[in-house]
This record gives sequence, structure tokens and C-alpha cells, in this order.
Amino acid sequence: MTGSTAIHIRNLVVGFGNKTILNHLNLDVREGEILGLVGASGGGKSVLMRTLVGLLPRRGGQIDFANVRKGERSWGILFQQGALFSALTARQNVQFPLRENAHLSPRLLDEIADAKLEMVGLSRADGDKFPSELSGGMTKRVALARALALDPALLFLDEPTSGLDPIAAGEFDALIRTLHRTLRFTVFMVTHDLNSLQAICDRVAALADGRIVTVGPLSSVLESDHPWVKAYFHGARAQTLGFGT
Repeated sequence: MTGSTAIHIRNLVVGFGNKTILNHLNLDVREGEILGLVGASGGGKSVLMRTLVGLLPRRGGQIDFANVRKGERSWGILFQQGALFSALTARQNVQFPLRENAHLSPRLLDEIADAKLEMVGLSRADGDKFPSELSGGMTKRVALARALALDPALLFLDEPTSGLDPIAAGEFDALIRTLHRTLRFTVFMVTHDLNSLQAICDRVAALADGRIVTVGPLSSVLESDHPWVKAYFHGARAQTLGFGT
């Protein structure tokens, strides 16, 4: 990691109707790191991510992306359930952002898509399959390949291991870590998976009461006195995984 800031967030306010979801939230995401964001269900984790990528409006505050010019396609997004287009093959799903943002020949589109699928552990034959023919783990991998299609400097992951069995989740974590080391992108990851936090995150940020209540290496977050953080990392489920002991 370089220590410079990839995303600078100050006093971010986001809400719906009379309800405020994010209340003057502050957070810096460091360039080259994997940052894991945790929080209660419905507490605003996905709202924050969707606000950062421009899918939700903000009521106030500042969001700055370092080294990103306005309109530049320099990030990739993996949504929670993959969000693949059901009428397109896996290969065509990976090609979609390329078709939208680059003028490439059909042959080059195929070559790039196949290379991205191979990068995430899938074969050329897998590229011919439709989403209905893919397992949960394969769906996540195709979605990841699509997120990487434009070689992004910044990767957003929304609950990447959600719905996967422990073995598949562990393999997906290992894949993210390997790609991160190889391609050196920055990762902003929304997750509830304690194993993922422990296995791949450089830092962890905890969202509660509409704000980031603690952020740092997992070891320092475990020392937080905030009630939600203590309940999350020191509860019975967390202790079975070795947290809080």
C-alpha cells in the first residue's frame, strides 16, 4: 500500500424520506488496500457503497476519488447476487462493459472475456453457459470477471461471499486476495463474513448509528468499546471463530 487516499469521504448524509441512513459519515479508503465494511443488517452498508458509485444521491457531504477524472471508468462493481443478465451467456456478461465503453472487434471481445474468465478460475467452455446453468460460486466468479473487464483501479464488492458454502466462500476469498496482490487494485468490500474480514482485509470499518464508529486493522477494531462492535465481534458466533478470545 502507498498510504495515499483512494476515496475521501467527509460529512456524508444520505436518507430516504424523513429517515437519515448515513449521518455525517467520515471515512478514508487507502490506495491499494482491501477495506472491509461491517454493520448491522439495514444499517446502511450497501447504501454507502451505492452512494459511492453514484447509484444513490446524497443530501450533503463530500466524496473525492483520487486520480479519477470525471466520467472515467476506473472502478468495477460486484453486486451481492451477481446481477448477471439472464439472457446473456457468461462471456457476453463479461463483454457488456467492454461493449459499452470501448470499440473492439468481436474477436478481441471474445479474447478479453475469455482471459477474464480464466483469471477468475473459469474455462472458455464456462463462457458459453447462461446464468441459469451456473452454480452460486460460478455466478460470483462471472460477476467478478465482469467487474474486472475494464481493468479497474478500484473494486467495489457487495457481500461477495453471501450465499456461498464455507468451502466456496474460502476459495472466493483466496481468489480476491490473489487478484489483489497481482493487479494491485483498491478494494471496498461490504461484508458480514467474519472469515473474510480475518482472511483478506487490511483494515475494517464498522458502521453503526449512521457513522463509522471505528476503523483500523482487525486487531484494533476488536478493542473498540462501541456496543454494536462488541456484540458483533465478541458474541457467541464470533467466539466460535476465535474472535474476542
